[in-house]
Amino acid sequence: MSTPFEGAMRRALDAARAAMAHDDVPIGAVVLDATGSVIAEAHNRREADGDPTAHAEVLALRSASKQYGTWRLSGCSLVVTLEPCTMCAGAAVLARVHRLVFGAWNNDMGAAGTLWDVVRDRRLNHRPEVIPGVLADESSALLAEFFAHHRGSEGL
Repeated sequence: MSTPFEGAMRRALDAARAAMAHDDVPIGAVVLDATGSVIAEAHNRREADGDPTAHAEVLALRSASKQYGTWRLSGCSLVVTLEPCTMCAGAAVLARVHRLVFGAWNNDMGAAGTLWDVVRDRRLNHRPEVIPGVLADESSALLAEFFAHHRGSEGL
């Protein structure tokens, strides 16, 4: 099934591959404005920056906010290769993104429907639309490749 977000997800996958150069988990994120133009992109930089909050989503949202000149990203879409964790799901809510699009489900830490559903919690004042599973196979394969290599090199 083709979606209008496949192009953005391919760009997020390209960003994710860049994280592997820093031996970081290959997760990439792209922020689109209301017209579908890319205004920011990022990849995980936790290892490179020594920062536990340097997740692709947070970095992309920060960059998009700078581009927009405001923290409110109303009308924007956050496209990410893996279902966000609680921190990143919360950041998407706080940034007021209109839509969250993700590739692979995150069985370990997912907060957009797998373990938690932060983005659709009715107690919050903003709930973005959620579109899961865009290029999920490609996103999952990239993660599997990384962890197979990473675990192999550590003898796990």
